[in-house]
Amino acid sequence: MRQVFNFSAGPATLPEEVLAQAAAEMLDWHGSGQSVMEMSHRGKEYMSIHEQAERDLRELMGIPANYKVLFLQGGATLQFAMVPINLMRGKTADYVHTGEWSKKAIKEARLFGAVNVAASAEDRSFTYVPAQSTWKRSADAAYLHYCANETIGGVEVFQTPDTGGVPLVADVSSTFLSRPIDVSKFGLIYGGAQKNIGPAGLTIVIVRDDLLGHAPKGTPTMLDYKVQADADSMLNTPPTWAIYIAGLVFQWLERQGGLAAIEQRNIEKAKVLYDYLDATQFYRNPVERADRSRMNVPFTLRDPALDEPFLAGAKERRMLQLKGHRSVGGMRASIYNAMPIEGVRALVDYMREFEKRNG
Repeated sequence: MRQVFNFSAGPATLPEEVLAQAAAEMLDWHGSGQSVMEMSHRGKEYMSIHEQAERDLRELMGIPANYKVLFLQGGATLQFAMVPINLMRGKTADYVHTGEWSKKAIKEARLFGAVNVAASAEDRSFTYVPAQSTWKRSADAAYLHYCANETIGGVEVFQTPDTGGVPLVADVSSTFLSRPIDVSKFGLIYGGAQKNIGPAGLTIVIVRDDLLGHAPKGTPTMLDYKVQADADSMLNTPPTWAIYIAGLVFQWLERQGGLAAIEQRNIEKAKVLYDYLDATQFYRNPVERADRSRMNVPFTLRDPALDEPFLAGAKERRMLQLKGHRSVGGMRASIYNAMPIEGVRALVDYMREFEKRNG
């Protein structure tokens, strides 16, 4: 049994049974006499792991046949560059600015061409998602990019934007596999694995076939989606251990009932925490209710001087990584797929107790 509840924003908590299976297979994967970490990435044992992981991900998400699944490295941050390199094609790219990760994506894209910020939530300190009816889009954009969930600010986009045929690109790092999405509405989806999927080091890109092959001449080989797709993500040694763990998580999700079932659990967990935050004046969540993230819940205490005592008390009660991001302060509870509802209830019980003693 786990000894702590880990509320880290990433690398994040993983399903206990996945970790137990990985531990049991550590020295000898399925009678091979090898650890997955020791296998040749082109050997039949590892290739079976790699191929099964892709099949399971396709089934979980309902990924159409005309999309490639890439298992890459470099984190979502590298995708801030790879997306404009491969998709911009001399045109303007539209970006929606909802927080820190959108800001970083916009900054990187400007290195490669013209960027139009179609909408920004900066006017209200990134505490909401601008209504899509207000977005000022380019007439002939190469693509429209948005961040599905701002991990730092706790803002989530729940409605898939209608781009009218313009390729839609989404950074789904924090919401990957937390709820169903219609992949066919996107040109490209990307995200780091270290939230809901597996260890840090793996980045997943799902890209429609027609968007491949447009990288400009001189693009470094590793940064060309088509080259990566043609090599089945084996252009160099892939992050084999991370892909193995991700594959175990995909199977775990299937056992939970798939993405529709895990979404209902995530809704329930988020409701427990937000209901308490809305019922007290001692703590505050700054995000508009309709745009509150189910994955990352930031909150502040009425008196910032109580932050350190709050964190110390939480640690004594086996609740870790609740300190907010340094750029915003306060607290942040990340309640990804693998966080059990018991962990959220334990946090709320502690918050209520702390308020009673210090309110």
